[in-house]
Amino acid sequence: MSGQSDVHLQKLLSDAAAKWSPKGNIGPEEADAVRSLLPVYYRHTDPEEINGRSPEQICGAVQAHHAFGAQRSLGRAKVRAYTPDAEQEGWEQPTSVVEIVTDNAPFLVSSVTMALVDLGVGVRLVVHPQMTVGRDLEGRLRQMDPESGGEKLLPVEESWIRAEIDPQSDPDRFAEITARLEGVLDDVRYVDEDADKMRDRAVRIADELVADPDRLVAGGVDPREIDESVDFLRWTAENNFTLMGYREYSLVKNEDGDDSLRPDPGSGLGILRMDSSTSSGSAALPPEIRAKAREPYVLVLTKANSRSTVHRPKYLDYIGVKKFDAQGNIVGERRFLGLYTPQANTGSISRIPIMRRKQAEVLALAGFEADSYDGRDLIELLETFPREELLQIPVGELYNIVRGVLRLRERRGAKLFMRRDPYGGRYMSCFVYMPRDQYSTRVRLDIQSVLAEAFHGATMDHNVLIGSAPLARLYLVARAQPGQTLADIDQVALEEKVRQAARSWTVDFEEALTEAFGPVRATELKDRYAGGLTDTYKVDNTPATAISDIAELEELIAGTDPEKLHGESSAVLYRTEGAEPGHHRFRLYRIGEPITLSRVMPVLENLGVEVVDEWPYDITVRDVGRVWIYDFGLGRIAETDLAPERLKTLFEETFDASWRDLAESDRFNALVVRAGLDWRQLTVLRAYAKYLRQAGSTFTPDYLADVLAANVGIANLLVELFEVRFDPDQPDEGRDERIGALTRKVESELESVASLDHDRILRSFLAAIGATLRTNYYQGHPYLVFKLDPQRIPDMPQPCPRLEMYVYSPRVEGVHLRFGRVARGGLRWSDRLEDFRTEVLGLVKAQMVKNSVIVPNGAKGGFVCKRLPQNGTREEVMAEVVSCYKQFIGGLLDVTDNLVDDRVVHPERTVLHDGEDSYMVVAADKGTATFSDIANSISIERGFWLGDAFASGGSVGYDHKGMGITARGAWESVRYHFREMGVNVQEEPFTVVGIGDMSGDVFGNGMLRSQKIRLVAAFDHRHVFLDPDPDPHTSWVERKRLFELPRSTWEDYDPKLISEGGGVHPRTAKSVPITPQVRAALGLADDVESLTPDELIQAVLTAPVDLLWNGGIGTYVKADTETHAEVGDKANDQVRVNARELRAKVIGEGGNLGMTQRARIEYAREGGRLNADFIDNSAGVDTSDHEVNIKIMLDHQVRSGELDKDERDRLFLDMTDEVAELVLGTNYSQNTVLAAARKQDDQMLHVHSRYMRRLERAGVLDREQENLPSDKAIAERRTTGQGLTSPEFATLLSYTKIDLKEKVSLSDLAEDPYLADALTEYFPTPLRSERFAKAVASHPLRKEIIVNQVVNQMVNRSGVTFAFRLNEELSSSAADITRAYLVAQDVLRLQQFWERVEELDHRISVDSQLALLLETRKLAERASRWLLRNRTFPFDISSEIGYFADGVGEILPRLVELLRGRDKEAFVERRDRYMSMGVPTDLAEQVAVMVPAYSTLDLVEIAQRTERPVEKVAELYFELADRLNISWWREKVIDLPRDDRWSTTARASLRDDLYAAHADLTARVLESGPEKAPADLIAAWMEQNREQVERAGITLSEIQEHERFDLATLSVALRSFRSMVD
Repeated sequence: MSGQSDVHLQKLLSDAAAKWSPKGNIGPEEADAVRSLLPVYYRHTDPEEINGRSPEQICGAVQAHHAFGAQRSLGRAKVRAYTPDAEQEGWEQPTSVVEIVTDNAPFLVSSVTMALVDLGVGVRLVVHPQMTVGRDLEGRLRQMDPESGGEKLLPVEESWIRAEIDPQSDPDRFAEITARLEGVLDDVRYVDEDADKMRDRAVRIADELVADPDRLVAGGVDPREIDESVDFLRWTAENNFTLMGYREYSLVKNEDGDDSLRPDPGSGLGILRMDSSTSSGSAALPPEIRAKAREPYVLVLTKANSRSTVHRPKYLDYIGVKKFDAQGNIVGERRFLGLYTPQANTGSISRIPIMRRKQAEVLALAGFEADSYDGRDLIELLETFPREELLQIPVGELYNIVRGVLRLRERRGAKLFMRRDPYGGRYMSCFVYMPRDQYSTRVRLDIQSVLAEAFHGATMDHNVLIGSAPLARLYLVARAQPGQTLADIDQVALEEKVRQAARSWTVDFEEALTEAFGPVRATELKDRYAGGLTDTYKVDNTPATAISDIAELEELIAGTDPEKLHGESSAVLYRTEGAEPGHHRFRLYRIGEPITLSRVMPVLENLGVEVVDEWPYDITVRDVGRVWIYDFGLGRIAETDLAPERLKTLFEETFDASWRDLAESDRFNALVVRAGLDWRQLTVLRAYAKYLRQAGSTFTPDYLADVLAANVGIANLLVELFEVRFDPDQPDEGRDERIGALTRKVESELESVASLDHDRILRSFLAAIGATLRTNYYQGHPYLVFKLDPQRIPDMPQPCPRLEMYVYSPRVEGVHLRFGRVARGGLRWSDRLEDFRTEVLGLVKAQMVKNSVIVPNGAKGGFVCKRLPQNGTREEVMAEVVSCYKQFIGGLLDVTDNLVDDRVVHPERTVLHDGEDSYMVVAADKGTATFSDIANSISIERGFWLGDAFASGGSVGYDHKGMGITARGAWESVRYHFREMGVNVQEEPFTVVGIGDMSGDVFGNGMLRSQKIRLVAAFDHRHVFLDPDPDPHTSWVERKRLFELPRSTWEDYDPKLISEGGGVHPRTAKSVPITPQVRAALGLADDVESLTPDELIQAVLTAPVDLLWNGGIGTYVKADTETHAEVGDKANDQVRVNARELRAKVIGEGGNLGMTQRARIEYAREGGRLNADFIDNSAGVDTSDHEVNIKIMLDHQVRSGELDKDERDRLFLDMTDEVAELVLGTNYSQNTVLAAARKQDDQMLHVHSRYMRRLERAGVLDREQENLPSDKAIAERRTTGQGLTSPEFATLLSYTKIDLKEKVSLSDLAEDPYLADALTEYFPTPLRSERFAKAVASHPLRKEIIVNQVVNQMVNRSGVTFAFRLNEELSSSAADITRAYLVAQDVLRLQQFWERVEELDHRISVDSQLALLLETRKLAERASRWLLRNRTFPFDISSEIGYFADGVGEILPRLVELLRGRDKEAFVERRDRYMSMGVPTDLAEQVAVMVPAYSTLDLVEIAQRTERPVEKVAELYFELADRLNISWWREKVIDLPRDDRWSTTARASLRDDLYAAHADLTARVLESGPEKAPADLIAAWMEQNREQVERAGITLSEIQEHERFDLATLSVALRSFRSMVD
């Protein structure tokens, strides 16, 4: 440090000492000690490092260190890391601090800083005072720099190190730093303490070799090699090798007979001093090392596997000296670890053992004399060769390298030489020589990249030598990952890749032009530009500037299609010579028309700069025309760490991207200057901001941009985190660790963010990036796609999808929400730019429950077009919409897996953070089939596996309107509701009002479903149609005519066919006259003579008719408790009515969202009949699902050549009608299960309540969100005798199917061969043939289809709570319950019964049908419960059916005649009751016998157990029931109340236990003696067991006489029966 610096430092310290006011408990004595320590402490510190610091910071640091060092155990280093805090330390600073007190030793500072850098901790300042201190025997600090030790003082040479590091806040991070430094300091101490011992050891070994060379010679060692080894060892001990570790090893055979090196305990020195836990053990040597271990050489020279923790961060050098026994056998090794010193690396190799020999041998091989020209070149080359390589490399390899390098003197070029580590291929040394003028950092990086790719992610160290020689040398060492070896590579091919990687007024203007472009090109450019440069331009711009402008324009012209030059532009950010720091200018070039400042200024201002002046120039360029050059002076750009060229590049690229509409121009662009981000990185942050806004953030994207600009460090970390997660060019190995480290770093940085809003916003960015699973960012598209798991993002609007895709570009934004990996739903062109996700989320709620009947879960998508042409024609608007739609569709496919030859293929250049995901099916939600065709064309063009099944409803798809499928499905609900009222809508006239017109699919098809419809009124967005007294047939014919027109409105309805008083009225009319006929039809008051169109529509909606048919778009009915704003359909606020005002008896919801769910519930509680839109119109999605799955199967046949495309299309369309029938069956079944639920609504309310709680606890259902009653509301309904309503059951039904499908899918149930038919029966009959059997069986969605089929059937047949109740009672899994159900329905032949009952439609009442079905349901449930209790799960379904089927099949036909006594009487009662309902006799008997039919499972089981004929078992079973009056007792059990879960469970257990006791009694009687008549066998058994029988009889009689039959008495009765068995 200079004398001037010393004076400056002394003044700084003295001023600080004088002004310092110690705080806290620092006494005057300690304060004086600190002041006196200041000069010693800071004596080696540059005063500039502490200039500007407060006295508290200067003195406080010393005081803290002094206090820390006040106590230290001798020989132990003390380390602490912390962040100074004003409250605790009395001072603070913007860094964290590491303090060390330790014994003085070499390499301390370098080792400490090396460790911190390795931990990723930036070191800002190191203060390192070395001093002698006096400590007492306990290590207490008594004196600083004592002249002598004094009494009881131990003078100690100490190093005190204070390192100021990057701010840290995580306590774990401080602990990590402390632990690492303690370990490093231990290593330094060991090395220092043992340095002399290790040098002595090296010399001693050399002496041993000299003393007894004969045994080495006996082992085959060349005597010359012995001498050379001795010289080398002595050379290393002469400060040419920093010895860091030593240990001895014995070469032994392990238990497998393989050579291994075993450490000799206690032999370690330095960093090998401490014996490891495995020191006494040994590991077998790899084969390549095993061979070398026995080679007759003294020395082993190589590199160790670990980096040094001391002094320098290099891989340790390894010197091994083999041990020989008396016979010359190699018996071990003495190993030195360390680093060659600078002296060893700079001294002449002619004076270094081994190296001088190799030099001589290479000279000899080359045939050169040492003093010859070639010899001197060769020696110079060897002198500059890496010394560690020179020691290790065999002479032959070295000669080949030297010869190759010398040949480069005659031939310019680059050459690669490689040397593989002989000990297992742990590393590869690579030497690249090239002409010196050819080397650059870029070349070096390119070469490193080539080598890194070749060695598959190996780590790479490099060293560059560029001296006076004509060649530059790049020395790289590629190291395999720990435990791995480098693969063999093609060196010739690699060398070629390396070679490829290593490849400027008038006079002044002309000279500069020639200098810049050469004479020929300069002449061309002069002719082109010189005449067009105006005097104004020449005055303001130097020739050098002109050259720059010409170069820029030439580049622009050359890079543009000549036909498109007009309007093209480019831009340059530059600094003029002598400009002040931070001041730039900006040059914008424009060919053709000039630009306006109003366009360019916002773009520049959004880049965070101020425009202070502007100079426009226009020049003329031959063959191009007029060119404008705008030169803007920019205000001072804030200081930045960006290199000038980097700032220039980023600024220009971002301006260009914004100017060309490749990116939006907004406040995010300020991050270019502030954070050094490029425009594509800004697009990532901008897209996340836009997404978060759509996801409900209350902050605008501009505000989010300002927050990022205020926290540029975190903004950079967020981008870095995104890149680490998704950059496909980064190695996958260690990616998760890098992601974790970066995430923790962001979280750590967030701790220092003061603003709560800023913190919350930045955390939302972090969460969104962490929730992103895939992106197309690296695929090179003009739009960006994120695939996210939104459930990982806090505070997302509910319901939260399972998966989500967000598409962003300056032109389009969109989302696709999926509630399962296999999910489908339509895509909507939305006009809600600010909240389109909210719109889509509302739609997907309905889609989710609607899709419960099909294979995929619910999904929905929507996109907005952000740059629709203003005042554009319809064609222009639609062209932009289609273009945006294509980007949206393309984005969805960009991040979706494909299936190629039944193998999943992931998207290119896409890093996946999720599993395989190839199912992506969409549809046109609001549009025409054209949109589906567009989507399918993209799918086909990309080779997407779904082909034209990707978007259902295309031109080669099922025409929903032509099929009328949606309306037909909803009509099933209408028919059922009316059938419940005893009305056949196909045979009896009924009145209707509707929403829609005849051109619409749902309305038009719906109003043609029955020729008995009397449509008295309808409306759409254009007209109100009134026909107060229509003739059903005439009006049906006219409606059909309108429907078949290409386009129609209500105005096309023949007015002559409208009944008196009716008409068609435009909604634009001021008012509509109301005729008496209309008043009567709409139930209006007599004084109503006119209404506005809106009032008239409200009257239509509330008319007293039989049916309100919704076939339109919009929400027209709400609940009393809802506001119009809550409905979210502003367009219909003026016409919307409350549900309580509706007077229609039935509502059919063919259209979506015609009513709110709360309105449906309100209407149903008022006595109205309806389901919900997702139930009524589910046939549309069901048809689309069939379409997709059929196409998937048929397309597989097309690809395999077994079917051509035309045949596929014909076959596909020929199955239309059968697909419709398959779909409509589901609509029928869902109406039936809902009707059954309504029939039991009150008595099952306690079950429904528990079930909803269970679903809610499991996270499947949100009752409030789905408008299902709370526990309090249920309690209120229970007191009024009300249960759930049909719309509520509809929701519960859907969630039941969703939940069960999810659970069953997790099992192997679908793999059961029995369910092959379930898969086949999903498809139409033509596809069930042998021709398609293999294709059907190998369908990619085979499992999902089977699960969907089975769950749908089970729930539709057995009810909403069937599986729940069995699980609640038995804890059985969903899959096992399903297995039991399948066995029960097959064994008991219930399918045939269900078909018989459905044939009775309109022949008996719905109530009667439901009674029959509920009886069947009871049997199926009891049989399933029996199987779950008595059989081992999981089982093979077919085998289980086979076990029971024959026996049950034998007994069921004879069951009636086997019944005795009370069983027979009960059967007759039930049969007569069913016959009185109109049920055919045989069917009535079949239902009536279902109660005893349950016992057939027990009968088969007993027969198998006792090896008796099942018929005999049955005879005895029912005879015994009669004899012991078991049936009577069973009826008493069944009569027990079922008011809650526990009484229901107790009743069921009691009943099942009674059945079990009955079965056990039967078996016991059968086994009591030889075969006899049942009565005789029973009598004999009773005689044998008289005492038990009589005792049981007495108890049973007493209970009967008491006439109190409750749970207690019946439990005793059961025990009495059981006593006769036990």
